[in-house]
Amino acid sequence: MQADYAIIGGGVVGLSIAWGLLTRGKRVIVVDGDDGAFRASRGNFGLVWVQSKGMEQPRYARWSQQSAGIWAEFADTLGDETGHHAALEQKGGYDLHFSEETLQATARKYEALKAELGGDYPYDVLGHNALRKEEPHIGPRVVGAILHHQDGHVNPLRLLMALAAAVRQRGGVVLNGKTVTGVTKPDGFCVRCSDGTEVRAEKLILAAGLGAAALGPMLGFRAPVRPQRGQVLITEKLPKMINRPSLIARQVDEGGIQIGATNEEVGHDDGVTQPGLSGLAAEAIAAYPALARAQLVRSWGALRVLTPDGLPIYQESREMPGAFLVTCHSGITLAAAHARLLPDWLERTDAAPDLEVFSEDRFAVS
Repeated sequence: MQADYAIIGGGVVGLSIAWGLLTRGKRVIVVDGDDGAFRASRGNFGLVWVQSKGMEQPRYARWSQQSAGIWAEFADTLGDETGHHAALEQKGGYDLHFSEETLQATARKYEALKAELGGDYPYDVLGHNALRKEEPHIGPRVVGAILHHQDGHVNPLRLLMALAAAVRQRGGVVLNGKTVTGVTKPDGFCVRCSDGTEVRAEKLILAAGLGAAALGPMLGFRAPVRPQRGQVLITEKLPKMINRPSLIARQVDEGGIQIGATNEEVGHDDGVTQPGLSGLAAEAIAAYPALARAQLVRSWGALRVLTPDGLPIYQESREMPGAFLVTCHSGITLAAAHARLLPDWLERTDAAPDLEVFSEDRFAVS
């Protein structure tokens, strides 16, 4: 099988890039893992989120803003092409606070970042009374919130279905259930799988999430990614009671309320625990007391992909030019940028975004 690009990884990151390249006339083959693979795309919280990103690196804040700014067009195009709509709702999101001290401290950090970004960081600080006008079900323990107007949320499973359908409709090939065992570069790249499948391509993109830790060194990357577990709860379908999402809870398009998520360093264990779920429920009830009466219908754990500093990695291999590593924590937020902007970087066009700050060089030991 021959293509311009082989992409290892068929989650939201890999499929977003694949679709973007296909819209530019490139031939693309996506090599996806089996059902036993860790899949952040199927277990994430579904946020398109700008606030709090890039507090120590403004370029990351700007990159997140760029993606959020084109998300609506991205979602509309995918929906029109495939009939699968990601249920994007982008009218702001909350950072809820239970103490005045943390609310004001966070606001000061946001103001400093806003100055770094030249004033382009639209947020409001809401006291309890102002927040209650926006969210009548908010609890008395919530002293206030930061409302960031670029934030929103989607249905991540609908997004994943839309991307997979769009890639295939545009002529891309998605090979599911494949385990990559090696990559060589005799004449172009040859991706070899455990079942004997071989994919040949002029360029290669490693977008395999946690799988990059094992595959990255074969291609000359450090690939310093690690798992972080997030446990999530979801309630029965309820009448509308949460107007905007927060990091504590969001009401999905189907009516259920998603509660999450934990941040746990437990290796590759993606299970759920009673203490983890109980902590999530308690915080959600403190924020929205009416949830105490809601029935819980599902819970799950999923592994996020984290780098040492939490920022994405965009890197071309020096040992195997033409091979690229793309990995990030915020695959949903950055999906629009990966589809619409990253192909210019991969193709080295004049419109290529400057992603040098996200190279692996920042992890080099002097």
